[in-house]
Amino acid sequence: MGKYEQLAKDIVREVGGKENISSLTHCITRLRFKLKDESKANDEVLKKMDGVVTVMHSAGQYQVVIGNHVPKVYQDVCEVAGIQGNAPEAEEEDAPKGFFNKFIDVISGCFSPILGPMCAAGIVKGLNALLSFICGSGYTATGTYAILNAIGDSVFYFMPVLLGYSSAKKFKVNPVIGMIIGAALCYPNIQLDALKGGEVLGTLPLVGDYYAKFAGIPFVAANYTSTVVPVILVVMLAAKVSKVANKYVPEMLQSFFVPFFILIISLPIGLLFIGPVVTILTNIISNAFQALYSFSPILTGGVIGFVWQALVIFGLHWAIVPIALINLGLNGFDTILVGTFGASFAQTAALFAMYLKMKDKNKKSLAVPAIISGICGVTEPSIYGYTLPAKKPFIASMIGGGISGAVMSALDVKLYTSGGLGVFGVVNYITPEGDARGMWISMLGIVIAVVVGFALTMVMYKDDSEDTTSNTTTTEAKKATSDTIVAPLSGEVIALNELKDAAFAEGAMGKGVGIVPTDGKVVAPVTGTVSVLFPTLHAIGFVADSGVEVLVHIGIDTVQLNGKGFKALIKQGDHVTQGQHIMDVDLDVIKEAGYEIQTPVIVTNSADMLDVVSVDNKNVKTNDEIIKVVF
Repeated sequence: MGKYEQLAKDIVREVGGKENISSLTHCITRLRFKLKDESKANDEVLKKMDGVVTVMHSAGQYQVVIGNHVPKVYQDVCEVAGIQGNAPEAEEEDAPKGFFNKFIDVISGCFSPILGPMCAAGIVKGLNALLSFICGSGYTATGTYAILNAIGDSVFYFMPVLLGYSSAKKFKVNPVIGMIIGAALCYPNIQLDALKGGEVLGTLPLVGDYYAKFAGIPFVAANYTSTVVPVILVVMLAAKVSKVANKYVPEMLQSFFVPFFILIISLPIGLLFIGPVVTILTNIISNAFQALYSFSPILTGGVIGFVWQALVIFGLHWAIVPIALINLGLNGFDTILVGTFGASFAQTAALFAMYLKMKDKNKKSLAVPAIISGICGVTEPSIYGYTLPAKKPFIASMIGGGISGAVMSALDVKLYTSGGLGVFGVVNYITPEGDARGMWISMLGIVIAVVVGFALTMVMYKDDSEDTTSNTTTTEAKKATSDTIVAPLSGEVIALNELKDAAFAEGAMGKGVGIVPTDGKVVAPVTGTVSVLFPTLHAIGFVADSGVEVLVHIGIDTVQLNGKGFKALIKQGDHVTQGQHIMDVDLDVIKEAGYEIQTPVIVTNSADMLDVVSVDNKNVKTNDEIIKVVF
């Protein structure tokens, strides 16, 4: 188990437990769950969890945004939940509703596992193109060029093999079968370029010439290397064949006869029917986007650059990525993703402008890693943590991305490889021959995005928060003062280290005491605002008018009760008076369910206080003083 074991356990628990997980994948920053029942997931608990940026519901997926370290969290979540990126194969997961949601679910599920290696290969290709530009035309004849080219090209040339593997995992087929399907599609002797030198045997309307037959059926060839859609559809068909084969083939023969039937049925159908139809459709889609681009490069680049970050929020950018890959495969370049290049820089510049205007030093320090992440092309920490909640900076970044995209498209920039993100992406615009014109324009696009995003945010954004760490004083020196926390329940007061929960007992959440309640009436421990009322009602957070933050956690692991036995008399955001009756709890329900009724009362911002002193009072009633906070 890795360093994120506790976070993984918390996430699995709050998404409804491992039995509620149908499948799990991840992208650069997100855990993408398919849950059997999303209502069992506790959004608010997850959003407030340390290590979680936010939670999204999109395209039939339950997405937990983690950040750049998501692969390590993913591994620990898989281990905790006892899964390998998918739920046990015996169970069927509920398909997302609607064609578009299903499409996004399939595309993201197939691409997410190979996204990292694909980016790495793109960076290698870009590096090789940069070396061609620096070293001149003679570099392309060297062994260094050949080896780097093989490393970079292999992922894209054998894309059907990689997608065969990932789509097999998605559709619950043996991954090796998926790789064989992808390899068969890449087999040299069946590519159009290999066959078209022979005799034309005939022509099919709308489809084209054919040079060979399979069992008397015309075989219309295509070049399947670097393709995306055909292998996904053939593996989807293979999954259907697999179910039927497993049903009728005797168990003792399944290990080799099931793969035999899958391959002998799905591949001929794929090559004879699916491939030609997909080729026609992908050509139509590619031509349509090229026509749109030809009609107005400025409009195309501007719109895509403007909406790109909004698409990323909902995971809908996966609808555009395959089109770009199709263009790369068909034309050797793409013009669609060009418009998106400046978006991450506009987003990062907007965050930097916010950073300069922030008063809260704690929040300011947390913005630094988000800025670094944004420079490298990963903007989710910036979006969810800063610009989106502030609204205006996010809009400023969208405008910056749109203007940058419009300029780059107007100057006819083309993308020659899909790989490096952020600053590493400038080399994606160097031609295979070493022409760096596109790279220089991409740098201009960065400047435009940064200037617009930064300037608009400086004008539009105003930080109304207070500097919670400032030591600035008025003309009168600050004097130490205190606040009193009263018992929220009647019962026996115990020391923090006696609590049967390690996080509370070790003081990880802050200083305080525990109460073993004898009565289920709960009162407000301070006068202030109810900052957090968990959906399960087992925990309540308060911010006192004095600034003291208090957590009352009724019972241990009582989140599992999902609110059973709890009746709240207040709601989140309410202002309460110390001693006010705020909740009723049935202690017998907690005990009968097998959970501890020990109730931690914690000062969660203890580190900001001069001292937190528990009162020596063993048996208390509601409203009795239990903690004195000095600040």
